Amino acid sequence: MRGQRAALRPSRAQTRGAAIAALVALAPLLPAAAVALGSHEVDARLPYLCTLPSGPQTATVRIRATVPDRATVGETIAAADVSTTLELPAAVAAELTALEAATVRMETTLTVGVGQNGGSTDVTWLGTAQPAAIPAEGPLTLTSTGDVPALTTGTAGELTLTAGNLAVGLAPSKADGTPTGPASLSVSCVPGPDAEGRTLAGIPVTAGSTGTPSPGAPSIPPTAPSSSPASFPSSPAAPSGQPSTPAGRETAGGAAGAPPDPASASDAGKGPRVATGNAPATAARPKAPPCVTEKPTSTSLSAYITGYSNVRKLDGASLIPVSCVQLEQGEPVIDFRPDGSIHLLQKSEGSLLYQGRKQSPPFTSTFLTFGFAPTTATLVLEQAGPLVVESDVLLVFPDNIAETYIRVPLVLRVLDVEVNGTPLDVGPGCRTVKPLTSPEPQPAKYPGDHLVLLGKGQLLNGTDATGYVLTSGGPLTGEVTVPAFKGCGAGGENLDRLLTAAISGPGNHIRQIQGQTCAVGVEVPTEGQCTADRQPYVVPKPER
Repeated sequence: MRGQRAALRPSRAQTRGAAIAALVALAPLLPAAAVALGSHEVDARLPYLCTLPSGPQTATVRIRATVPDRATVGETIAAADVSTTLELPAAVAAELTALEAATVRMETTLTVGVGQNGGSTDVTWLGTAQPAAIPAEGPLTLTSTGDVPALTTGTAGELTLTAGNLAVGLAPSKADGTPTGPASLSVSCVPGPDAEGRTLAGIPVTAGSTGTPSPGAPSIPPTAPSSSPASFPSSPAAPSGQPSTPAGRETAGGAAGAPPDPASASDAGKGPRVATGNAPATAARPKAPPCVTEKPTSTSLSAYITGYSNVRKLDGASLIPVSCVQLEQGEPVIDFRPDGSIHLLQKSEGSLLYQGRKQSPPFTSTFLTFGFAPTTATLVLEQAGPLVVESDVLLVFPDNIAETYIRVPLVLRVLDVEVNGTPLDVGPGCRTVKPLTSPEPQPAKYPGDHLVLLGKGQLLNGTDATGYVLTSGGPLTGEVTVPAFKGCGAGGENLDRLLTAAISGPGNHIRQIQGQTCAVGVEVPTEGQCTADRQPYVVPKPER
């Protein structure tokens, strides 16, 4: 039949009519246009006094963020592009150098006061920084980034954000990557006396029709923020991706259908609330990492992906955890082929995202190395270049055929290893010498080392898509070669050849499952596709 269709050679008018009809059929799978969201940048440089093990030191803290220009009652208020820069005097750099440190990594916990109409509460903004070189002279400047909790408020009035205490963890390392003694330093910083100068932002909140905050969010008592020093956690956790309790499912009292806590009810509408995660309109979704698109456009998409990758040499499979993928869709193009077929082409680009970095969350795998030694490794996939999605939909009424290639260079990094329960120090720089590689069907167009995943699907007019389509998700498969390893080992021990012999090689099958995308930038997201704070609602389950 397809040969007969090509031989008939429809007229250009018929061809364009068929293309338009096909696009109408595909319209539910394309995101709607978005409304621009007003926001402005916060950039505050504040004096702080920091207490180090050697004594007090003056410091400058620079807090940057993007916040909404305004909000309505019940609307999620989220700060984006948040960073905390700590500038310590040269004496601190000299102190670290005396410990034989060459680099230092920083984690921060910033207390931010949230106030409205006399009520107030504290939230914490967590941040991490990549290892930075310690300067030979001059101040030590470190910048951390990370996710921050979203807020809602049940009443109108200006909502203020105020900088508070800052707890800092410093992890210095020697030139060879080994930790110094001590391995970490805790630093407590308190802001200077100028209380007014610590106000980061004021966000007008007006009455609107967006509804009331979810009942699970804690209310704010009408008291001043605490001035007690912040304690520094040894390893700050990322904000949970666990959804908040949807209305009608579980009340503040805890049991489904139970009446709300009277105290919570009486506090409703009195002040800002800390969102406990995502607030979907339907049943609660499984726990997932944060996946917030900071500056959405009308073509922004996000989705979760997870699956398995076989490791042929180890005769086992590694579970790749639920990971956030963010995309910017390219313009769709209608391609009229000489054989009379019509194709809808679209090229999009994006990235993985985890705690501000283009990578997967760390994941742990256990195998029998060389067939007898139980080995557990903590791994992470780091993106080393653009993630490109190339979709080709053959418009053949009534069953449109979709084929999608996803290409991304990924370096496999080994964080730590245990062999038969005994830790094996692989050092901080253990990784593959180059990105994972797959057979590439178009090497001239896509040169270089990268992973290739392929998804195939059908879009029957008037029904849901089957197989894989970018917007609805589905299975993606591929085959990958794991390159040799480098930089593995510590204390003069070279483990490169050991890991290469155990893991590296071709023929490793990958099967990934992508969930339904969330069209982030549309004015009203489709129910069941996005949470209230516009993260992907669907969290897929891995399939072998």
